[in-house]
Amino acid sequence: MKPFSYQRATSPAEAAAAAARVEGAKFVAGGTNLLDLMKLQIETPQHLIDVNGIGMDRIEPIPEGGLRVGALVRNTDLAADQRVRRDYAVLSRALLAGANQQLRNQATTAGNLLQRTRCPYFYDTNQPCNKRKPGSGCSAIGGYSRQLAVVGVSDACIATHPSDMAVAMRVLDAAVETVGADGGTRSIPIADFHRLPGDTPQIETTLRPGELITAVTLPKPVGGTHLYRKVRDRASFAFALISVAAIVQRDGSGRVALGGVAHKPWRVEAAEQELPRGAKAVASKLLANATPTDHNAYKLPLVERTLGSVLAEAKG
Repeated sequence: MKPFSYQRATSPAEAAAAAARVEGAKFVAGGTNLLDLMKLQIETPQHLIDVNGIGMDRIEPIPEGGLRVGALVRNTDLAADQRVRRDYAVLSRALLAGANQQLRNQATTAGNLLQRTRCPYFYDTNQPCNKRKPGSGCSAIGGYSRQLAVVGVSDACIATHPSDMAVAMRVLDAAVETVGADGGTRSIPIADFHRLPGDTPQIETTLRPGELITAVTLPKPVGGTHLYRKVRDRASFAFALISVAAIVQRDGSGRVALGGVAHKPWRVEAAEQELPRGAKAVASKLLANATPTDHNAYKLPLVERTLGSVLAEAKG
């Protein structure tokens, strides 16, 4: 691990200003992903800004009828909150499908959204990776790609986003609240928060330099049956090969988002119009432009089968 300086911020505005002022600065809260990457020298921040002491750790109702989840709310607390379990069950289920109890106790809402890919070539510093070193190439293209993306990919990157929580947030139409170095705030729809790789896979979100996530807002509950189904190589402590977050109404309509298939949580609203027709019709539109490799082509039928199982469970 390379040397770095450290400070404890006392307010969100101070933290954002410090990040903009010091080149190579990073925020740290739970550190469940960042510290591992620092040990491997994949992340080499010159300055760490500890944001654990600035509040942002509460779940509060908002006037519109939803919830405002502070950026530092731990995954365990969010999954266990009675309002989340009752009105946003897909989110609670997704959180409980992620990592293990010890990590959920430490991991934060904002940090979960900002997880970096678990592509094996990203973690292997002996291999070229455009996400780790822009312009060096993508070893996964033509290499081992069983766990990687099948849709929304580019010639520069076929990595997937690893978060379970983000997939549920996408199906719920959440929004990410931030504060910038100048003290200005904004709200970013979750649909626009994560980016596809394009030619710049190292730029993973629409956050500006120094911008700090302060909260995630959940809109008014939509009701229906909330389900999260995660397919993985082992029963726990494993990232999704594919996952399905769904909210299904009694008439068969609803919402669907996928994890494990793209560089961001994958939702195609037009595909949801096909829900009454069944999983095959929905999957066909969700994966219309898929370009799988020989290693991960199995994900296409797996999406359809898992979605079919979710819809069957929703219908009882």
